[in-house]
Amino acid sequence: MRRASIFERYGGFAMAGKIVMAFYDRILDSDITGPYFDDVDMPRLMDHQTKFVASVMGGPASYSDEALQQLHARLNVSEQAFDEMADLFRDTLEDFAMAEEDIETLMQEIMARKPVIVKAAS
Repeated sequence: MRRASIFERYGGFAMAGKIVMAFYDRILDSDITGPYFDDVDMPRLMDHQTKFVASVMGGPASYSDEALQQLHARLNVSEQAFDEMADLFRDTLEDFAMAEEDIETLMQEIMARKPVIVKAAS
């Protein structure tokens, strides 16, 4: 019998949306990550981010590494900003009382995408 995905076990898109809303509260309050979002259409971004979080949770949406790289290329995301984002994402998942095993799985998914999101120092 197939084990339910993290997406299924935690309530699907409804939970992914709640995670994203709480996550962006943290992101926007951070001196490191907040400035990346000064001129961003936040409702649109949060919709995309909900689909992305759903996909890393094992849900139906998906984003290729190429799409992620293209979406982040102009932002010049630093390693420090990515690491801050990852820490804030972990904190958010912990606030939603996710099992440590599930948090680790999601963090591996996020960290695997670091090379396509972070702008290499030139």
